[in-house]
Amino acid sequence: MSRSIYPSPVTLVPKSMATERPPSSVVATRRTTAANNMSALEARVSLIFALASQTTSVSQRRRFLADLATETAKYVFPKRFESRNLEEALMSVPDLETVRFKVLTRNDQYEIRELEPYFVAETTMPGKYGFDLNGASQSFNVLAEYLFGKNTLNETMEMTTPVLTRKIQSEGVAMDMTTPVITKKLEDEDKWKMSFVMPSKYGSKLPLPKNSAVTIKEVPGRTVAVVAFSGFVSDEDVIRRESRLRNSLKNDSQYKVKSGASVEVAQYNPPFTLPFTRRNEISLEVERKQE
Repeated sequence: MSRSIYPSPVTLVPKSMATERPPSSVVATRRTTAANNMSALEARVSLIFALASQTTSVSQRRRFLADLATETAKYVFPKRFESRNLEEALMSVPDLETVRFKVLTRNDQYEIRELEPYFVAETTMPGKYGFDLNGASQSFNVLAEYLFGKNTLNETMEMTTPVLTRKIQSEGVAMDMTTPVITKKLEDEDKWKMSFVMPSKYGSKLPLPKNSAVTIKEVPGRTVAVVAFSGFVSDEDVIRRESRLRNSLKNDSQYKVKSGASVEVAQYNPPFTLPFTRRNEISLEVERKQE
């Protein structure tokens, strides 16, 4: 039944009827009825919202638990590299994306790898040391913020491995990196850079960082000599192992350290990993010797 769009005709009411108030019991009854009606309506609406909220919460909870289980499995069921000795056999790395490479040669001291190109996000580290806990933590957090949403797309990206720390020359030379987070030292200025390897699915279309301290760059493919070791990394340890690797490469019949090459350290594991199962690597860029 349709309603008229015009106002209803005015009905004249005698003054005595207009001013007469209904008994208080009638008013109370009407108020109670209205309140009951409103309470019932509100209850229904509240129930609908509560059920919707609960459904969403359960859905989110299930999704969160599923994601958590997936991520946890990457650390609980790690992958292993081909080992050259018992120390390497005990090492494990999270099942995360890393830089792709091909092993060209291997001996009992090091292996030669051919790395594919990749992109990194990097930042300059505070202080003079590449493995100072405070400086490393600050730099790691700056890069992690970019990776987990502090970017122009507000997008959370997947974590990769390893974390790389690299010492580099200070004279405008292009700096290359490997898999995880990289820390590089500017030798004349006592500065280091830390880098995260970016997920390969983005290619060159990575979101830009909101923090100007973070820069994005492409690392070209290269050939490197790599030595793996376990435990926690210190600056003194890196110096010692770099010297040992350089000396070993002097006797290599095919490869030599590339002029201007600087050491790079890859750390594959989260902090809670037991020292003897941690995998770290130092590497130096090499090139074939001329015949």
